Amino acid sequence: MDKIEIKDLECYCRHGVLKEERTLGQKFLVSVALYMNTRRAATSDDIAFSVDYAEVSHFVNDIMTKTEHELLETLCENIARELLIKYKILDAAEVCIKKPWAPISLPMDTVSVTIKRTWTKVYVAVGSNIGNRRKYIDDAYAAIRNDPFCRKDFISNLIDTKPYGMTEQDNFLNGAICFETLYSPEELLEFMHYLEEKGDRDRETEIHWGPRTIDLDILFYGDEIIQKQDLVIPHRELHLREFVLKPLQEIAPYKLHPVFHKTVSQLLSELQEKGEEK
Repeated sequence: MDKIEIKDLECYCRHGVLKEERTLGQKFLVSVALYMNTRRAATSDDIAFSVDYAEVSHFVNDIMTKTEHELLETLCENIARELLIKYKILDAAEVCIKKPWAPISLPMDTVSVTIKRTWTKVYVAVGSNIGNRRKYIDDAYAAIRNDPFCRKDFISNLIDTKPYGMTEQDNFLNGAICFETLYSPEELLEFMHYLEEKGDRDRETEIHWGPRTIDLDILFYGDEIIQKQDLVIPHRELHLREFVLKPLQEIAPYKLHPVFHKTVSQLLSELQEKGEEK
């Protein structure tokens, strides 16, 4: 991935844990690395296919001087995310903020914090079997499309499927959504739960595998493998569910499962050969 760097942009602003720092202000040095594919800009010699580093510098300076935060970590996070949202061509951004006048009372050169944030491709299963199923799914998809931390989204065709687990209920409408996100896995889970709540889902009263207005499950988050009590990625049962694999195959047939090292198409084929979902 190509990179454009701006190093040690000097900003005088008011950030810090101590009240005096936010009252008097001090000098900060900000460096940003912008990751993208520059080939089109290089071959066309057209700035429209790159980023204007003068404009970026002023954009970063505005964030630094027009906000006040206690932590360098917060500043870095805000700058990285705002850059990635504003400049659509970027795939990742690295931000380093140095604080040469940090109140340490010991000899030192500078204190700094560096972070890197990247757009990550994710896949989410979506389903509904209560009320206007199509509208619940369309509303959830529209919310993803309109969220500034999500981009490059598309959705599979929706399929009508028999219920899984608890069979005495109406058929589901199922599909798969792909998009890139700036949310961390935990933040994305919170966002999915928020969309479910907006779609009238009540997790506290619902029955396991029972009917629901909207269901949003994270299937893949890049190639990450996460094993936590409240978050398992890849989804622990996606390889056992034809109603998940079928729409997923439509939009990502060659997506490789990072645990099983098999593509979505291979997982679906193996499941269909067994003749039943477990």
